[in-house]
Amino acid sequence: MSMSLAPHPETGSAPLPPEPRPDSTPLPGARPGRDPERAIKRGPRRQSAEAVAATQRDRLFDGLVHEVAARGYDNARVTDICGAAGVTRPAFYALFAGKEDAFLATYRHGTAVLLRLMDDAYAGAGPDWTAAARAALRTLLEVLASVPAFARMALVEIDAAGPAARDERDLLLSRFHRFFHPARPRSPLSPEEDDLLVTTVVAGIYGTLRLRVSQGRTAELPRLLPVLTYAMTAPFLLDEAGDLAARV
Repeated sequence: MSMSLAPHPETGSAPLPPEPRPDSTPLPGARPGRDPERAIKRGPRRQSAEAVAATQRDRLFDGLVHEVAARGYDNARVTDICGAAGVTRPAFYALFAGKEDAFLATYRHGTAVLLRLMDDAYAGAGPDWTAAARAALRTLLEVLASVPAFARMALVEIDAAGPAARDERDLLLSRFHRFFHPARPRSPLSPEEDDLLVTTVVAGIYGTLRLRVSQGRTAELPRLLPVLTYAMTAPFLLDEAGDLAARV
């Protein structure tokens, strides 16, 4: 079924903050924190204080992802994160209130990059909603598989990072509704039931990804594209028999 793609606003979520462009912003964890290309310049041509802080923040994002993925959230200390990033503790505390604050900032930044990549794939796939949904899913799976440390930090270790982190996770899942509204066909359900159906589909996909990542099988995520595409689209492409089953 071909459906015209219009802009896909989120329903029921807070306005999004400005998101970084993915073509110039790697996912946190894609680079080592002590990346030589991001060494702080000294001497007469040194960087501005703002540029230094931005570089330290990026390095800490990467260091945190790698340390949390390797040690677990509970065991990753601020000292470990600073060591992985090549950043001093005073510099860390000039940017973040503590480990939880740094985790949340890293998660928000990384998921914003990921969503923008998915947005671009979705919009560039053409007017058919099923093709657009598949393109967004392919991007999600390939990006997570390419940065397994971020996948583990964002899907598994977030459960240990406290209620604020879990609230951020729930907000992220609500943002995935953007790939269902308004381009795809309506289900035979009421508007309220239809929205719950989207929530159920998103939660099911998330749970499948989390399980694979927790099992250390992140590299296998792209292989899930056929079944996850079916899970995402089939409930909205029901024939008359499916409509009847939903009402029995």
